[in-house]
Amino acid sequence: MDQVPSRDKIKIGSNVSIVQKQDQRTGRLTDGIVKRILTSSSFHPHGIKVELQNGKIGRVQKMA
Repeated sequence: MDQVPSRDKIKIGSNVSIVQKQDQRTGRLTDGIVKRILTSSSFHPHGIKVELQNGKIGRVQKMA
């Protein structure tokens, strides 16, 4: 499995694919544009947590 992007790769306005908490078992990804970065550390093994412009919150799995 590819490594998830680190915080320095994710910018506000970036197009990303996130996994929401309720989708972690299935791995279903949701695409969107980053509104806020919620994780303060530079890396998280499950992905940096962000809020998308549509209000959805999840961990970034890949850059779109």
